[in-house]
Formats: sequence, structure tokens, C-alpha cells
Amino acid sequence: MEAVRRVKRMAGPRQKVGHGGTMDPMARGVLPICFGQATRLMEYVVDGPKRYIMEVEFGVTTSTYDAEGEVVRTGEVTGLTQEMVEQAAQTFVGSIKQVPPMYSAIKVDGQRLYKLARAGIEVEREARQVDIFGIKMIEWAMPKVVMEVDSGKGVYMRSLAHDIGELLGCGGHVSALERSYCAGFESANGITLETLEEASSQSAGPAVFDEYLYPVDWVLKGLKSTSMDPAAEKYLRNGQSVALQSPQMEAGYLEEFRAYSTDGRFLALVRFDRAESAWKPSKVFQLDPPSPYAPATTTV
Repeated sequence: MEAVRRVKRMAGPRQKVGHGGTMDPMARGVLPICFGQATRLMEYVVDGPKRYIMEVEFGVTTSTYDAEGEVVRTGEVTGLTQEMVEQAAQTFVGSIKQVPPMYSAIKVDGQRLYKLARAGIEVEREARQVDIFGIKMIEWAMPKVVMEVDSGKGVYMRSLAHDIGELLGCGGHVSALERSYCAGFESANGITLETLEEASSQSAGPAVFDEYLYPVDWVLKGLKSTSMDPAAEKYLRNGQSVALQSPQMEAGYLEEFRAYSTDGRFLALVRFDRAESAWKPSKVFQLDPPSPYAPATTTV
């Protein structure tokens, strides 16, 4: 939220700004920021796949599960092999139940866990279903190991490091963390807040961001697309369904598509209703410039 506040100060009070996924305070890496109408697509960023580069220090357990917490226990790492760590890590790959750390923003009975933790109160936390797609070792220098983790939304890397350490019997915590990928956004292609602030000092208002922005529909590239003729476009803009001229179209029930005008403007997110052989708009947009991701042919 601090990043959003700084960006909003640069963009101006009338510009909608939102972030696409929270990060731990000590983490660095990519934080997608949505502007204007793109804020209506934040869930596609938040729900998208993530990749982290996580350094774990074994043999030390901390109160926060990271390097900023107090040491609460130490363990012996002599004899710990790379194969043992890899085998332990692989047990967490898949759809698993994960208990969030006490130092997190989750609310229990209306109170943030981290506030309770700072008051010395520990409460039971309900395990959450999360998805970890893969873990691989990329650096080995005991007691520190660097892992690359591919995951879905809601995974706490601090809990993962802690749980691997507990399984190995020596404890562990996150000593460094970077989110290198988030829903198609790569940290290598990101820009720093300082770069934006320098640019904003030379040009006020939202125009300062133009050269750094992706098109609104960029986060939807994984969806199929279709084009709408002018009559269909008018229906969509009024939030009305559009009947298909070709009812044999290959699409799943209520499958989402990107809808475009014949001149390439992104119009809406639509769902295919097979029973009615129609497109039903779920989100309608008012955008002027053509999109580079528009389909080449008209299908409606």
C-alpha cells in the first residue's frame, strides 16, 4: 500500500490506482500496479501464478519466520545434505494445506495476526489450501540454500521455509526473498519507484506513466478472443447480451473471452452462454486506442 500511495501522489487524486498482490515487508521484486479501468482486472493479477527466489537459512528459527524476527531456536545442520533438503522441499509441491505465520495481515476475530503477535499473543490459525507448482534448488551454500518456487496465490514463502526446516528437524527461516514473476509480469522488465518519481518531477499527472504502461487487456492474453461488429458492440456497451451468428462455436459453458471492436478496441470480458447461444458481458470497458492483442478476424 505504501507503493500505491507513492504512485497515486504522482498520478494525481483523480486517478484510480491499485496493486496486484501484496508482498512481505522484507521482499523485493515485481509489484504490478493497475491504473484507471485496469483496476477492474486486479483479480486476474492477484490470482495469477507467482515465482519467488527464496534464500533459506537452516538451523535458525525466528518468531516471524524471516530474518527480521527474533531467534527462538537453533538447530544442528551438520550432516544435512542437498539431497535431504531437496527431498524435504518436494513434499510441499502440489495442493497442500499451509498454516499462515502469526506475523501476517490475516484477521482472526477482527484483529490482525501481526498485532496479536506483537502483543505476545499466539492464536490457532486455520490451515489454507494453496498450490505450489514446483521447487528447485539454484544455489547450495549451507547453512543457506536458494530455492526457486513457482506457486499460486496466497502462499506464504515464510511458512514454506519454516515448514521445510521443521521437517528436517533443524529449523529454518527466510533470509532473503524476491518475487521474480507475477501473472506474466517479470521483475526484470519492471521499473523502480525512484524512476517514476524522477519522471514525475519533469511531467505532472498520469501522462508521466504512459511509456511504462501495458495495455489494459495485457493480463488477459491467456483468454481466447473474439470480435464484435458495430451492432454487437452497441449491445455490449449497454451491458446487453449478443446473440451468436455461428452457434457451433467451440467454447466451454460460460468460458470467458476477450471481446474487441472491428477496429481492434478492447470492449469487454464476455462469457459464452451455450444454452442461449450468446455472449454475456461480465466487464465492459471504455477504451479508445486499438489493442495490439485484438484478433485479426471477425467471428461474430
